[in-house]
Amino acid sequence: MQDSGFLPRLLEALGPDVVTTDAQAIAPWLSDWRGIYRGDAQAVVRPRNTDEVARCLALCQQWRVPVVPRGGNTGLCGGATPDDRPANVVLSLDRMNAIRSVDTIANTMVAEAGCILGNLRRAAHDADRQLPLSLAAEDSCQIGGNLATNAGGVNVVRYGMARELVLGLEAVLPDGEVFHGLRTLRKDNTGYDLKQLLIGSEGTLGVITAVALRLLPRTDQRAVVLAAVESPQQALQLFSLLYSRCGARLQAFEFFTGPCLDLVLTHAEGVQAPFADRHPAYVLVELADTTDEAGLNSLLEATIGDALEQGLCLDAAVSASLSQVEAMWKLREEISEAQRADGPHLKHDISLPIESIPVFMERMAARLRQLDAAIRPFVFGHFGDGNLHYNLSRPAGAPQDWATTHGEAVTAEVLDEVMRHGGSISAEHGIGQLKREYFHRYKDPLELRLMVGIKRLLDPAGIMNPGKLL
Repeated sequence: MQDSGFLPRLLEALGPDVVTTDAQAIAPWLSDWRGIYRGDAQAVVRPRNTDEVARCLALCQQWRVPVVPRGGNTGLCGGATPDDRPANVVLSLDRMNAIRSVDTIANTMVAEAGCILGNLRRAAHDADRQLPLSLAAEDSCQIGGNLATNAGGVNVVRYGMARELVLGLEAVLPDGEVFHGLRTLRKDNTGYDLKQLLIGSEGTLGVITAVALRLLPRTDQRAVVLAAVESPQQALQLFSLLYSRCGARLQAFEFFTGPCLDLVLTHAEGVQAPFADRHPAYVLVELADTTDEAGLNSLLEATIGDALEQGLCLDAAVSASLSQVEAMWKLREEISEAQRADGPHLKHDISLPIESIPVFMERMAARLRQLDAAIRPFVFGHFGDGNLHYNLSRPAGAPQDWATTHGEAVTAEVLDEVMRHGGSISAEHGIGQLKREYFHRYKDPLELRLMVGIKRLLDPAGIMNPGKLL
């Protein structure tokens, strides 16, 4: 039961411009974008600076009020959606969207947590630099949420996850104290790297308010090939050849099955089949470099030519223009929207040792045949870093609530197989509410105990994003 004395104190401390208490105005903040989760809250707080975040958290800890940090609301696991407690306070950093500095000597950017990722990428580009973190939702997701979930995206094979681009953080801890770790040093070997505790913590340890990011040289020269393959094993062999030949220029290695392409061709506009024949699966490869477009294209063409001669792919098309690059990428990027148009489905954001992907897919196909041969798998993802989106749609003609009624049993089959291969139940989307039970089922007990101990140390009152992760 919420305390009637808290809201007046919150309004007094921050003002009605920052604190929203009207039920109708709060309503849009209570659900995730997919409409799967919906909760309750007594207020939405939209601070304009770090000091206001600190005052909010200090009061919430004093009154034992739960706080739910929220970024751009693009997550898939319900991590930024409040639970059903009416005492919740939703904390949005959307007003904290200033780029504090761009340094082209040190090659760093300091930005507030509410900045839209796409805006940061464009600002880096305008400064003749690159912020390589790239996601499908980059024009709506916020950098604070990206770090809270340690986002991945399409360029992980070259640049790593979000945490590998972070030099420093500013954050507010649950008691309102500010962690002043916003350093741009490349080397700081003075003990525990505390910022890494906050990255990937899903708002359960504090609120990230600003970040210092690494910038890299712009890689404007791009060459893309779409290749047809007969199996994940052939895709793996092709990846090995490309990685050894192209080295650091290999920026993306994406994989999707034939049914994914069929779905895109059915539901997406402005796309066409890339080859005269349909094939079991496809890989989309992108090379990027700072200069020498002709040399980049020659390298890719020669490598793919060798791959065709060695039987490592069935067919291939190399981009000859920017419009062809965009058209090839659209076939990959439209898969999620096409599947949404197809109807409810089960999402599994998993990662595996790359060499285990072929046998995992073979064994999962056998599992699905035993469970229900009519289940339709749509498998795609960032093959080059071991991340698959192993999504399953209902059998043709099955009721719309199939995913709800059968999801538990089917997901258990998928995740059991993932763990048999030493994989992870969450590659880049986090745990949130969606995977909390599985997280506790599969995580090593010692790791869980350590995480619980860290949580108790930093958030002894348990106010930060309750019901998520732990």
